[in-house]
Amino acid sequence: MKYGFVLPGGTATEQLAQAAIAEKAGWDGVFVWENAYGVDAWTLLGAMAAQTGQVRLGTLLTPLPWRRPWKVASQVVTLDQVSNGRAILTVGLGATDPELGSLGEETDRRVRAEKLDEGIDLMTTLSQGNLCFTGKHYQINLEARTDLPETGLPIQKPRVPIWVVGAWPKPKSMRRVLRCDGIIPMCMDENGYRPTVPDDIRALREWLEAQGGTPPGFDIVTDGETPADDAGAAAALVTPWEEAGCTWWIETRWQFSQHNAKERAHETQKRLEAGPPVSVPNR
Repeated sequence: MKYGFVLPGGTATEQLAQAAIAEKAGWDGVFVWENAYGVDAWTLLGAMAAQTGQVRLGTLLTPLPWRRPWKVASQVVTLDQVSNGRAILTVGLGATDPELGSLGEETDRRVRAEKLDEGIDLMTTLSQGNLCFTGKHYQINLEARTDLPETGLPIQKPRVPIWVVGAWPKPKSMRRVLRCDGIIPMCMDENGYRPTVPDDIRALREWLEAQGGTPPGFDIVTDGETPADDAGAAAALVTPWEEAGCTWWIETRWQFSQHNAKERAHETQKRLEAGPPVSVPNR
């Protein structure tokens, strides 16, 4: 299992310093979330790439239906190049939460799902050096740019890994997962979303195998909080998820994302410095 940390926010300089702490403390990945306004995720990740050498870097997540997918593809390939192949892109429909504000973007779930599917396909097309794409929502033709098949390609092949939020066990959402490189499961029942448990991961893995399996390196990602001051307790919280088949644990501190800036910075640094909740001693 690999261990990442999604930073809850702060100034660019605060988060840049936190990325350096994360690498020094042994975390495998540092992730940032995309704001409607504020610190730009991709500029920040590029700066992190320049000051780190091993830690994976990415978004968690990018609301792709509210972005121009060719622009996101440009940001992703730039990060992958300057980090020497350490980029990860996480995409989803985007949250329609009043606390996050409103920019007048599309809110219809069906339309956003269509745009998410097309956006994934468009970015994959570009990453393979193909410069034309025609869909319902997006059409591009960049063939006049003869330099792009050489300069516009990522280091990672066949593309930068794309993780996607998947609504388990919804068929349409899970079919989208099959076109990606990893899943962040969001479990649903007749009443809507519910907490995910390790048995859901086992069932999801069985379903993936029944569809023909997953490509090498396919990731199943879970997240949560572990204590900074009790390594044994932290590992105990993560172990059931690793045993169920998760390949990444993402440490979160969402309650500090918008308020209590000093407390947010202090708690984030404290947890980062403690290192990942490694479930196997002497990892």
